[in-house]
Amino acid sequence: MKKSLVLFSACILLSCQSRTDAPRPESAASPAQETRHPNWVKNANIYEVNVRQYTPEGTFEAFSAHLPRLKELGVDILWFMPIQPIGLKNRKTDKEGDPGSYYSISDYTAVHPDLGTVDDFRQLVDKAHEMGMYVLLDWVANHTAFDHHWVAEHPEFYSSKDGQSPVVAMNNEGGSTDWTDVADLNYDNEGLREAMFQEMAWWVNECHIDGFRCDVAGFVPFDFWNTTRLRLEEIKPLFMLAEWEDPRHMEAFNMNYGWEFHHIMNEVANGRQGKEQIKAYLEKNDTLYSQDDIRMYFTTNHDENSWNGTVFERMGPQHLNMFVLGATLPGMPLIYSGQEAGLDRKLSFFGKDSIDWANDEYVSFYRQMLGLKHDQKALWNGKWGGSLEWIETSDPDLLFYKRDREGSEIWVLMNLSNERSISIAEELALLPEYRLELLETSPENGATSDEEALPASAHRIYMAK
Repeated sequence: MKKSLVLFSACILLSCQSRTDAPRPESAASPAQETRHPNWVKNANIYEVNVRQYTPEGTFEAFSAHLPRLKELGVDILWFMPIQPIGLKNRKTDKEGDPGSYYSISDYTAVHPDLGTVDDFRQLVDKAHEMGMYVLLDWVANHTAFDHHWVAEHPEFYSSKDGQSPVVAMNNEGGSTDWTDVADLNYDNEGLREAMFQEMAWWVNECHIDGFRCDVAGFVPFDFWNTTRLRLEEIKPLFMLAEWEDPRHMEAFNMNYGWEFHHIMNEVANGRQGKEQIKAYLEKNDTLYSQDDIRMYFTTNHDENSWNGTVFERMGPQHLNMFVLGATLPGMPLIYSGQEAGLDRKLSFFGKDSIDWANDEYVSFYRQMLGLKHDQKALWNGKWGGSLEWIETSDPDLLFYKRDREGSEIWVLMNLSNERSISIAEELALLPEYRLELLETSPENGATSDEEALPASAHRIYMAK
């Protein structure tokens, strides 16, 4: 969720900086065999679903028609942005009649009528399960709409100045935000904690979802997540994603956001940083997280698209290279709604704004990248994945690395320059004779007839035959 752009960025930077002192979580599992994750996570990819904007109808039923296409694309996990009713009081809009922010929820155990019914969503989940996909629901535990029924029934659930009137949502340090459409919840209240658990459990029991993506997880106390995760696991094994970047969340969550890496990718794409910053991030990551912790990497999501711009605006011709990084370095890649269709405009955050699906230029690229995750053990998630080796290059703008596990070998060669083609003759000489070129260049550059030159902003991926 996006609060104030300045505040949100500051919180992320503080989170990134504070991690250097955080203890590295340790797993009791033995390397590369046992893991705390459900088995289906081992080679999974994740896709963010914005139902409102997905189709002209903006309904569960209309989205359901896209499931076969997403299955063919290689999607395993469907993360649905909040689907609950949106509050009317203090609603934020761009224009009259806008439905408002997805993250201003007026009833946790109901569905926004524009999207359909609870039964419609249950049928959608069942269909996804039949197709071998899993469903996460976006969960907004930090705040509610000002006209949520708890405001009248349980004012003690909220942070307030007079014991009655809830205050606007606060950040994790108790500072004010500009999220004027939502009221801050008070986790010092045990009744709230129990009520929130029951609301989450309702969706697992009634709609058979497979986990939650937890909005601004760092604004909610760690001990709530730790306790709630254990209780939810008594219902069924779940997958939990934290929208935050703190190793301490890995006690309760399977995966968290790679926000810092996202910002590094933006800088690299624009030539303000280079491969040394990429390497330094991965090396630091190894000191903060265990081998079984999964990081989620992305070039866009609903916040980035609506507030900071499209991948084309932020990353230019490097946008596919940056996705390759997120898909082939240790972590799980995310695709946002419309990304595979070359989404080239900001979608409205508060209004209806349908995605145009006419462009299929990038579908093959994303299908191949997600297929690599499925097929190559070297790229699997957590302890299932392989080692990472950085390989020296003949040019400072060439990035070269290898992932390796049990006969699965992947070499990634990438040109980080937006301006010049680079000879890769020396790098090709380091590859084994049995290499097989899998992916060549980004669609913007087209194919090249010169095997020993890598065009600007392009990549090649090689694998063992």
